[in-house]
Amino acid sequence: MLIIKGKIHTMEGKTYENGYVRTKGSKIVEVGGMEELFPLSGEDEIIDAGGSWVMPGIIESHCHIGITEEKHGSIGDDSNEVTDPVTPALRAIDAIDPLDPAFHEAIMAGITSVMAGPGSSNVVGGQFAFLKTHGRCIDDMVIRQPAAMKIAFGENPKTNYGNKDVCPATRMGIASLLRETLFQARNYFLKKEAGKIDKDDEDFQMESWIPVFRKEIPLKAHVHRADDILTAIRIAKEYEVDLTLDHCTEGHLITEKIVESGYPCIVGPDLTSKSKIEIENLSFKTDKILQESGVLIAITTDHPVSMIRYLPLCAGLSVKQGLPMEEGLKAITINPAVICGVSDRVGSLQPGKDADIVIFSGNPLEIFTQTLYTIIDGKIVYKNGDI
Repeated sequence: MLIIKGKIHTMEGKTYENGYVRTKGSKIVEVGGMEELFPLSGEDEIIDAGGSWVMPGIIESHCHIGITEEKHGSIGDDSNEVTDPVTPALRAIDAIDPLDPAFHEAIMAGITSVMAGPGSSNVVGGQFAFLKTHGRCIDDMVIRQPAAMKIAFGENPKTNYGNKDVCPATRMGIASLLRETLFQARNYFLKKEAGKIDKDDEDFQMESWIPVFRKEIPLKAHVHRADDILTAIRIAKEYEVDLTLDHCTEGHLITEKIVESGYPCIVGPDLTSKSKIEIENLSFKTDKILQESGVLIAITTDHPVSMIRYLPLCAGLSVKQGLPMEEGLKAITINPAVICGVSDRVGSLQPGKDADIVIFSGNPLEIFTQTLYTIIDGKIVYKNGDI
């Protein structure tokens, strides 16, 4: 495929006002200005972008697409195993339904990949997966599994189990239960690394923690309130594991501490009502304040809390509140790719990366902009006008 005469936003610090992108199979092979384009071979499928914006596919870095299905209510909600507050061995891929209509809506919005997984009812919710938005078989869609281990602080686990007279009923209980779990998991990990655990003695739940302690995947922390954010940081530092601060609603109130921690933030959903006490300080200004302080940020809809198709609009509203335009674009492309550990595959237009490309009629952060083409793995999966 050859896309010509587009405004190419590589998200690698280079924009071609009149450029092209060439793909071969599922990969990008060339990106450059039209003046650099060699004579056409006659074998390319040619798309004339005609000055439209050509960008890497948009990335949703925290959502529950397919695991909390649209239209099916409680029958289609498999996001929380609310029978035990600690469930590390749960795998999102066993519950994500690729036929959830939200996948098609994501594609129509130019969203080509997502980080999807369990909800926040449990202190430890299970394993997230990073996957493409096009496909019928989850195994063929997955880029990375596991991609993160979900943990949660604050109102959700507290109210879910406190109401059942089961620990945790307080924030102290949440932190204590997580510490105990990590303590046991670290001991298991160290014994496993030392060769002191035979195959027959492996523990199914404990095995799930090995990628965390090897720093292959991060803890993915549901944190809204400032004190919960600081507790997550405190525990991650104590056990020397990687962490992403997801939602981070009051992150702008403790920016210096987040900068000091070195952990990235996935901010949102901001396009929603202040339905809980812990999000009373929700603001689209959070992205600007964190980004200006040097924090690596991504923006999320937390679908279905707010609809995944509005992810570009959420970035646009953050730009309206002061986030620089280029940073708004990065917050839904290359930044989430880096945070999710998949920047070698997606997030920018670069030779060797997956041919996940979107052509927009203009700036995708503006509400009237239309998606003209969505391309995943070098194949057109949506064209403007398709139902």
